[in-house]
Amino acid sequence: MVAQARVPVLVDFWAAWCGPCRMAAPEVEALAREMSGRAVVLKVDAEQYPELAARYRVQGIPNFIVFRDGQVVFQQAGVVPRAEMRRWLERAVA
Repeated sequence: MVAQARVPVLVDFWAAWCGPCRMAAPEVEALAREMSGRAVVLKVDAEQYPELAARYRVQGIPNFIVFRDGQVVFQQAGVVPRAEMRRWLERAVA
């Protein structure tokens, strides 16, 4: 899906036991609604898909990766405000 997307993609690596991930979840969901049609927002359970987390060197969660044209353009671990996530996606469009 990331390679085929015509818009930027934000992937949120998370886990159910992760408190900061649960704190970020409502912001990620709101961002997905807000950016509908301009970006894709995906969530990947790092425990369920450890091979994906390893492929992208996810060592701490939540971990956010922005893709454009199938390539990583930005990656950051830790909880951030929705406005910051939106800026990542907007920069990926430019």
